[in-house]
Amino acid sequence: MINRRQTRQIQIGTVAIGGDAPISVQSMTNTDTSDVAATVHQIHQLERAGCELIRVAVPDMVAARALAAIREQIAIPLIADIHFDSRLAVAAMEHGAQAIRINPGNLGGPEKLARVVTAAKRHGVPIRVGVNSGSISKDLLKQYGYPSPERPDALIESALGNVRLLEQQGFCDIKISIKSSDVLTTIAGYRQLAQQTDYPLHLGVTEAGGLIAGTVKSSVALGILLFEGIGDTFRISLTRDPVEEIRVGFELLRSLRIRQRGPELISCPTCGRTKIDLFTLAEKVEQHLQAMQSNLKVAVMGCVVNGPGEAREADIGIAGGHGVGIIFKKGEIFRKVPEAELLPVFLAELEKLEAEHNSRTSR
Repeated sequence: MINRRQTRQIQIGTVAIGGDAPISVQSMTNTDTSDVAATVHQIHQLERAGCELIRVAVPDMVAARALAAIREQIAIPLIADIHFDSRLAVAAMEHGAQAIRINPGNLGGPEKLARVVTAAKRHGVPIRVGVNSGSISKDLLKQYGYPSPERPDALIESALGNVRLLEQQGFCDIKISIKSSDVLTTIAGYRQLAQQTDYPLHLGVTEAGGLIAGTVKSSVALGILLFEGIGDTFRISLTRDPVEEIRVGFELLRSLRIRQRGPELISCPTCGRTKIDLFTLAEKVEQHLQAMQSNLKVAVMGCVVNGPGEAREADIGIAGGHGVGIIFKKGEIFRKVPEAELLPVFLAELEKLEAEHNSRTSR
């Protein structure tokens, strides 16, 4: 049983963060933000995958002004990522950013920070204080050393010091993140931070790597923290299409029984009995499931002999043979289909089952 850490609650657009609100999965676009069409297209893909908050880079004034057009065309809250330039932070909020991510200490001093805080209050925009291992001041590094699993103090002090800068301006609509590329430092840092503040926390392992390394590192660090009740939003950072980040994120929540979005996929690892391209088949089914909402259990198996038995708990499943495949429901063969027609027929049956499920739950 997971006992969630109790925090203050903030509101980013329509999404509540912290308190008793669900843990939110977010991502970040990798498009040029000033290219409105490309950025909106990518956000729409992320929305279909279940993304609940989206962050975009704002490196210049053109990107800041583009936020207005982007926000008009998307459904999820829009967060602006700002580095160093207080003018960009203010402009981003004036053009529709519903939250901003900054490091208050590197905006150029109290007067510039005050302008950012004034704009945040005027527009009702929360601020995420974001600190990475690479952005810690020299003074803190000299005092505490570079963050490590044994001593993540520099990360903690950097974050809380920046929070104090906002509090001194009378601003408390805050979320905090402290990120390291090291898994054990990330875990130790967030554990320590969670004991020292009740602000909501955004989790992440920065620069985690590609699909395999990034998924493993993020899942280990975030899985441990979430299991301990720490974390209110998170991002799985991958050097990959950001849609993959959302897929991994919701699978992580599902594995911990924290949240469930859409069907669960069961698939076998293949063996010498497999006579079809199961990898491609499983990937196409998994992509289709991303747009579905029901909590069905779906199986993709490589062997028509053992498939239905091994996945008998699945609501619906597919298993391939040589030139022919089967569709089964609850372990019983439902239909035999030529291999060439297996995927489209299966997806059609899956859609029917989804419609039936949605009809029952809406009554």
